[in-house]
Amino acid sequence: MAGPNLAGLIGRPIGGDPGFDYSPALKQAAADGRHWDRAKLDTFLADPEEMFPGLWMAMRGPADADDREALVRFLADPASR
Repeated sequence: MAGPNLAGLIGRPIGGDPGFDYSPALKQAAADGRHWDRAKLDTFLADPEEMFPGLWMAMRGPADADDREALVRFLADPASR
């Protein structure tokens, strides 16, 4: 699987999908009790490796802030689909 299911991501524990094998950095975030919110998701999409050094994910999200905001809004609001 390329990645965990992102449906309902906002409010979920970071690294918390039990069906996905996360990198140690995300497993630690889950163990620390961290949860996704809009601000964390925007920071992550801007530079995942900076937010979670050692992350297995090889790509970055949209560089443009407006594009990231649209993606965060899409993931946060299932009604927007």
